[in-house]
Amino acid sequence: MVEVRLGAVRVDLHSQTPVLLLTETVGLGRTLPIFVGPPEATAIAFAVQGVVTPRPMTHDLLRDTLDALGVVLERVVITDLRDKTYFAELHLRSAGEEVTVSARPSDAVALAVRTGSPLFVSDELMDDEGIMLPDEDEEDQEDESPEEIVGEFREFLEQVRPEDFSS
Repeated sequence: MVEVRLGAVRVDLHSQTPVLLLTETVGLGRTLPIFVGPPEATAIAFAVQGVVTPRPMTHDLLRDTLDALGVVLERVVITDLRDKTYFAELHLRSAGEEVTVSARPSDAVALAVRTGSPLFVSDELMDDEGIMLPDEDEEDQEDESPEEIVGEFREFLEQVRPEDFSS
């Protein structure tokens, strides 16, 4: 497994679709791009920025539920890509026993950001789908504040229409 960090949450200019950029913490510096929906991207960006909502969002509720039950999210693993769909697993520890639960990568990342849990990508998936981003893009990502990331999503959400997501 390759440990990664959430390098950025962006909007792909070509497709106008939000994308998560998961970048290796050690090694070649490859990045795994995962396209997600606007609500999922917003949930992740809110967590990165530390936005507190008046009522718990779904991922906050799940974090609080795990906490109340004494369950720890030990890690998230992005495991596979099948038919253009990514798959992830939540590795949970409860009463000394490990339980693995299948999850959408966007939900898994949103929960990991909220709990401070580490993110991983399977070796094979990173070898097959990981890309090297140009240095200038990486510098821009590091310089961008969470407020700017959320601002990009708010702008995207104001312009997006339901028809944009129809097949």
